[in-house]
Amino acid sequence: MKVAVLLFDNFETLDVFGPVEIFGRLTNDYQVSFYSLSGGLVENTHGVSILTKHLAEIENGVDIFLIPGGYGTRVEVNNVSLIDKIKKIAELSKYVLTVCTGTALLAKTGLLDGKRATSNKRAFDWVTTQGLNVNWVRRARWVVDAKYYTSSGVSAGMDMTLGFLQDIHGIDFAREVAHTIEFTWQENKDEDEFCDR
Repeated sequence: MKVAVLLFDNFETLDVFGPVEIFGRLTNDYQVSFYSLSGGLVENTHGVSILTKHLAEIENGVDIFLIPGGYGTRVEVNNVSLIDKIKKIAELSKYVLTVCTGTALLAKTGLLDGKRATSNKRAFDWVTTQGLNVNWVRRARWVVDAKYYTSSGVSAGMDMTLGFLQDIHGIDFAREVAHTIEFTWQENKDEDEFCDR
């Protein structure tokens, strides 16, 4: 399956590289590529720079469209060109996964209207303003509604990605991947221990 990772200035490092660590290990099943609205180098506040392809190269969607969060989402929710591209690609893609405040970008497209979704608990009140018709689930670690997978903050993207692998390949497969990367997987998508903090 082809995984297209959306990047923008000031993306959150682990939102991207947590899921990429998981998908990237499974080279027989998944191929990861990075994209941005204009292509070229994209940098975040941690000093991570990634060379990206132009988002316009995705003409017919992908198998998995991954949208991370980060402080850059506060700017990008108002980037009409980017939101339009996200909507088009998400509509055509088989699965759409969002991490943290990346859910705000997807919510802004209207594609989550009437669907269940979650996001980073520290930014939850802001994210929910980007999709007033979304059925927001505050307590969830990640939420699945049709082809849309949305997760809570930062490291929750890894839990969600393993949850995705469970749905596609079975729980034993997902547990083996978690064991391989020495990660303690929160298998219960409905419970986020950070919700009440």
